Amino acid sequence: MADVDALVTRLNALGIRTAPVEHAPVENNEQWAEALKTAELPSKHVLTKTLVFKPKQPKADPIAPIMVVIKETTAASSKAIGAELKFKDLRLASEDVLRDVFQTARGSVSPFALGQVAQEHIGNVRVVVDKALLDDGVQLGFHPLDSSKTVFIDGAALTRYIASVPGLEHVVEMDLAAAAAAAAPAAAAAAPRAAKKPAAAAKPEEPAGMTKPGIQTRKSENFSKWYQEVVLESEMLSHYNVSGCYILRPRAHFVWEQIQEFFGAGIKAMGVRNCYFPMFVSSQVLEREKDHIEGFAPEVAWVTKAGSKDLNEHLAIRPTSETVMYPYFGDWIRSHRDLPLRLNQWCSVVRWEFKNPQPFLRTREFLWQEGHCAYFSKEQAMAEARAVLTLYRRVYEELLAVPVIEGEKSEKEKFAGGVTTTTVEGFIPETGRGIQGGTSHYLGQNFSRMFNVVVEDPAPSAGAERPKLFVHQTSWGLSTRTIGVMVMLHSDDKGLVLPPRVAETQVVIIPCGLQAKTTDAERSRVNDACLAAEARLRKAGIRVETDLRDIYTPGFKFNHWELRGVPLRLEIGPKDISRDQVTLVRRDTFARESVAMGSMEETVSLAMVKMQGEMLAKARKAMDERVKVVLRWEDFVPALNSKCLALIPWCEREECEEQIKTRSTRDVMADEPEDEREPSMGAKSLCLPYAQPQDPPIVHGETKCAQCGQNALRYALFGRSY
Repeated sequence: MADVDALVTRLNALGIRTAPVEHAPVENNEQWAEALKTAELPSKHVLTKTLVFKPKQPKADPIAPIMVVIKETTAASSKAIGAELKFKDLRLASEDVLRDVFQTARGSVSPFALGQVAQEHIGNVRVVVDKALLDDGVQLGFHPLDSSKTVFIDGAALTRYIASVPGLEHVVEMDLAAAAAAAAPAAAAAAPRAAKKPAAAAKPEEPAGMTKPGIQTRKSENFSKWYQEVVLESEMLSHYNVSGCYILRPRAHFVWEQIQEFFGAGIKAMGVRNCYFPMFVSSQVLEREKDHIEGFAPEVAWVTKAGSKDLNEHLAIRPTSETVMYPYFGDWIRSHRDLPLRLNQWCSVVRWEFKNPQPFLRTREFLWQEGHCAYFSKEQAMAEARAVLTLYRRVYEELLAVPVIEGEKSEKEKFAGGVTTTTVEGFIPETGRGIQGGTSHYLGQNFSRMFNVVVEDPAPSAGAERPKLFVHQTSWGLSTRTIGVMVMLHSDDKGLVLPPRVAETQVVIIPCGLQAKTTDAERSRVNDACLAAEARLRKAGIRVETDLRDIYTPGFKFNHWELRGVPLRLEIGPKDISRDQVTLVRRDTFARESVAMGSMEETVSLAMVKMQGEMLAKARKAMDERVKVVLRWEDFVPALNSKCLALIPWCEREECEEQIKTRSTRDVMADEPEDEREPSMGAKSLCLPYAQPQDPPIVHGETKCAQCGQNALRYALFGRSY
């Protein structure tokens, strides 16, 4: 939350005396002016507006938002502003930029948000101040980080505040009214006649039984915004005051706990033991492994101070733990009898990604498990890597009802420092994009050579000295990204949809049919029946909750629990009691059925099993329909444009893979504009599936690569991806 008191204190320290005027929260300037009508205001004042633009930039460049501070009545010409700052194609910034860069929201934006910008961003921010605001004697109205308050300061105070923001380097003054007036005739002359817009398509009818939605954005219309709404409104997570970091709320953490329990049991059955290593890595150790860490280098966060004292040696916060753990493997493994060494740790890692954080998918800190094992032979290590991959597939399919494709990564996409990377790849039909679900790596002897993890040969040649043999290693990891994949795949315009196996609350019981004329005795009878049903279900091992809040209608409660993804709803009213039944409603399909009270536990349990299976079957059908075998390049980009993944005969050369990405990007961009909210248009290899297509099969020496025409080795799965 914005700290208005702290802002006023800061203004006072700058010699700017002002007191906030309180009023009703407002969303736009019209409401703002109306809200201030009854307030005591300066005799000479104007209201302002603060706009934030984002220019079109290369994806590799850090974001460079442009804050424009202007009179409320003055138009802002984005073209003129862009020309002044030497940027092209300015667009109003998204809510993500306002939140992640300025720590504010639309409606509360003002120049005071500059004081909330993190140091890694502030050097890239541009500020444009309307010269008309700098007239002497005029008090300027701004929101002090809160749309329910207004402060008034003059132009000199505004200039003084902006100058006080540490690290802010780019501030210009413009006559924005003159710039807008000059731009208007040119724009009118250049603009072609607007084509008549087609009539909006009718919105699809909602299935019977659905209630008023709690999510305002349709999944099919703006997937990114819809996803943000679902994870926030369903109470899966909350924003945190460090950009790119999120709070996992209990509903989401419960899902992670179920994954921990399932996967933990699986690896313990394999002989893997849990441990924990510190999060800090010395720069000296990282330097020893610079080839491996090179891919993580831009994302490494460093600790450089302890209090006010500089550290003699900077410490990295682990982006992964190979460098943390493997020096100690050399101390612990002295003989082949110490093998295999199988370790796993549940921890968090930090990867300081600066652009476009996405809840669960791309965050600066996230939870994961990472396994690190050492074996005597390659065969043992590879067998373990595949066994873990099978467990990852089972996590997705058996717990989360998410179908995945197992395979190997290409040389270009494999883990740095590894020999082979195996992967499970998911698919999001609404966007037509693949998403990496989890990876299991055979590292070969690369790291054992680096950290001198050796054993003596247990079977040397007769009379020969026992040679030192480097061990074979594996590493494998699965993160809270799993939760994001599940949410994107299953959830709908009503909110979260959870598979029963990972739902914190599997059943909610809601009393129904109670009216104003219902007697207290009748009301108590219904509530008691709900509590009795809850007790029976809880005794049967079902996670259940009863909503007896009497200030809300049943319809409100339906919407409340639908938004939060509870798989099953039981409705109990006077008529149900008289018929000795309850009404059961499924969250995913909204199908209703009457259930005999006597067989309630069995029926509810079977309904959850059926729902879990049907969710997976529905998702698998959607994925199977969108994975296309493509034999010719001219069919490749059209397949991507129809939101499909493409299985192509491929030569497996890195040069060819780069060409595929370049050509598919160029071909797509010729037909449609790039959307900054979505990942790159270019296709990348997702995996070389273990289950290879057989219609037609690869005929070695005859089948040609779909892109370059050289001999194909295997089918590869290509697509746009997260």
